[in-house]
Amino acid sequence: MLNKIVIVLFFVICSISAQTSYRNLSDEYWTFNNQKETKKYKATIPGTVHTDLFQNQLIPDPYYGANEKKLQWIENENWEYETTFSVTNKELSAENIELEFNGLDTYASVFLNGNRILEADNMFRKWSLSVKNQLKKGKNHLKIVFHSAVQKGKEEASKLRYTLPEKERVFVRKAQYQFGWDWAPRFVTAGIWKNVQLKFWNSAIIENIKYSQLQLNGEKALLEFITDIHSSKEQTVQLALNDNVHTFFLKKGKNIVKITYEILKPKFWWCNGLGAPNLYLFSVELKQNKQSLDQHQLNIGLRTIELVQNKDTFGTGFYFKLNGKPVFMKGANYIPNDSFLINSAKTSVLDLVLNAKASNMNMLRVWGGGVYADDAFYNACDANGILVWQDFMFACSMYPGDDKFVANVKQEVIDQVNRLQNHPSLALWCGNNENDEGWHNWGWQKQYNYSKSDSTQIWNDYKKVFHEMIPQTLDSLLSKEKNIYWPSSPSIGWGRKESLLQGDSHYWGVWWGKEPFEMYQKKVGRFMSEYGFQGMPNLKTLERVIAQSDLNFGSESFKNHQKHPTGFETINEYMARDFKVPIALDKYIYVSQLLQAFGMKTAIEAHRLAKPYCMGSLYWQFNDCWPVTSWSTVDYYGNWKASQYQVKESFESIALLFSDNTESLSILGSNDTLEVQEGIVTAQLMDFSGNMIWKAVNECAISLETNTNCMQILYNQLPNFDKQKTVLQVEFKGKNKQTVVYHYFVKPKELLLEKPTIEIKIVGETLIEVKTNTLAKNVYLQTGEASMAVNYFDLIPGFPKIIKMDKPINSLKTMSLFDVNNE
Repeated sequence: MLNKIVIVLFFVICSISAQTSYRNLSDEYWTFNNQKETKKYKATIPGTVHTDLFQNQLIPDPYYGANEKKLQWIENENWEYETTFSVTNKELSAENIELEFNGLDTYASVFLNGNRILEADNMFRKWSLSVKNQLKKGKNHLKIVFHSAVQKGKEEASKLRYTLPEKERVFVRKAQYQFGWDWAPRFVTAGIWKNVQLKFWNSAIIENIKYSQLQLNGEKALLEFITDIHSSKEQTVQLALNDNVHTFFLKKGKNIVKITYEILKPKFWWCNGLGAPNLYLFSVELKQNKQSLDQHQLNIGLRTIELVQNKDTFGTGFYFKLNGKPVFMKGANYIPNDSFLINSAKTSVLDLVLNAKASNMNMLRVWGGGVYADDAFYNACDANGILVWQDFMFACSMYPGDDKFVANVKQEVIDQVNRLQNHPSLALWCGNNENDEGWHNWGWQKQYNYSKSDSTQIWNDYKKVFHEMIPQTLDSLLSKEKNIYWPSSPSIGWGRKESLLQGDSHYWGVWWGKEPFEMYQKKVGRFMSEYGFQGMPNLKTLERVIAQSDLNFGSESFKNHQKHPTGFETINEYMARDFKVPIALDKYIYVSQLLQAFGMKTAIEAHRLAKPYCMGSLYWQFNDCWPVTSWSTVDYYGNWKASQYQVKESFESIALLFSDNTESLSILGSNDTLEVQEGIVTAQLMDFSGNMIWKAVNECAISLETNTNCMQILYNQLPNFDKQKTVLQVEFKGKNKQTVVYHYFVKPKELLLEKPTIEIKIVGETLIEVKTNTLAKNVYLQTGEASMAVNYFDLIPGFPKIIKMDKPINSLKTMSLFDVNNE
């Protein structure tokens, strides 16, 4: 109770002492209505029209069954939101009062007491207006009319003499995935999707703070803080940076104030796997006569980051250096958590970042067809050592280049860069996702019958935004060490051989091209920023959004939760190559996840085998925005698929990798730490009953910048063995690192498995021991709501596995590959 009291007092003291204060209008009573109708309903702010309609029981659950198709009318309507709020004399006495909208989605006419004060047209911008003269004592009325983004986009599209790919969506500065994707439903939202507030301030206010590193080494960090202060008059103020207080004379209007700050023996910020993500908390307070005018806080991580692109004998490298050390980037592409961005019935961004950390990732790519993530996401990345590849919000099309559009996007860039640039996790700014590749490789010129002048105009508009305006704006906002810009991901399309020799690569020969998984071993680029394969979510996930009678591949509801036009067909084709195709749905889902994991393992290990030629592996995709069969490794509800457990293993800081040919099998060690790892490598060839056929032991020192050949096994020196009944277990045991992996000599469907007797014993409140009498391959433990550190694992007699749960369990079911192969 004492802690709660202290917290309350802290906020009370802050609100009294600081002259800048805020009034959250999101907490007022809001209503909404279709502009064609007069009846009003309660609205939740922040929110969207779809969630408000659902909460008022005016529409069914948008995610359930095939309801999506019934709800497309919503995007074509205009919607009105309004509230009434009171303002006191004391509030009106403030010298300055601003109305701030942190997010309006998207075309919005704003009226205050009947007067139009704003026409908003960008979901990604912050809108701030001076409203002191529009407010009155007592009740004030705020009304926002949201115009159909679809209709507005079509109006803008009709003004061009040619058709841009993806039609209306490219004209609308809102989340592009909401227009539908091959993993997302089409829900084109509208509403107040971030907080609304009144800001009251007197005399002067801090508008923005940024910093640059003038010097950084092991002995000293010298920082320069640049603070933008708006002053209502000429005056002298004090600016306190932690305990350092400086006096400045301010002119009326905008002032830029610079302060240097020195840190001796600084602790560096490191990404996950390399060290602690050390943060320094800074408080910046604007004062006058010992009275606080405004105050801000920021966490700073001291680090250097470089994107290195040196020419070599193959082409041009592409890798990151963190604090002077080359880093192999391991991670995934992150999409919005939900189609309705304010929903909470899903995995939180903190949970996802913690999942990334637990899976040995060190980078997430914020994909360009979604949204700039919330502050909570970047704060979590800062605190957990996850670097961020940040796309600007453009994807898979060409965009307009008229002056109004470019000016709108420029302010969007300014708003987002000012918001995000102080995060130590932010590693790279990227202009767009696949726009350049689409223009050069996807046949748009022929598809849309562009004339030569059309093509010239479209490409010039592209260059205006991504080669001129965005980099020039970044130059004006960022210090040199923060300004790493990459115009488009990928730099060259996957169908061209040059894509594997330079820049970053999106390789989709597997899946889209239906090439076998083995092609992952041949198609390795310098930095793999997209690749992937679909896996179905757990049956319990599907049961939450599909009726039992519709849980079959032929139902409309089932098909609606697979957005790729040939998704199930592609999964089935690949499954038949490597696995026996089950009949029962629960087993089919299980094998689809094993198939996805098998593909991910093949790809990631091929990328790591190619180190230092390849220095990054970011798969598609980390998470989902609704319950669906997709490329995600974590489903909408936060459940790990088999592939997420495989990713965790394949991204281990010390990895044992196999390079196989007809004569020998090489075991290579890949080391992603900052120290050479010395240890013992033990290889055992065993039958499925755990009997040893052959064994070899070798000392190995796994180096840093290149992989180390720890052992080479010549096939002609091995005793005869049945490849269908044999497994190779390889263990690396070092001073602080230990890892065990398994290698099989035939495809999973060719293994001659025997029925395992799997024994499970509780050995602690949240610990279980699992053992078997014969090889149990891909053991899947089904525990209801509990999660665990490992799952879908291989179990060999004589090698029991201790598994930690996140909570005690009451029941447990198991499934293994034997159950599928002998269905």
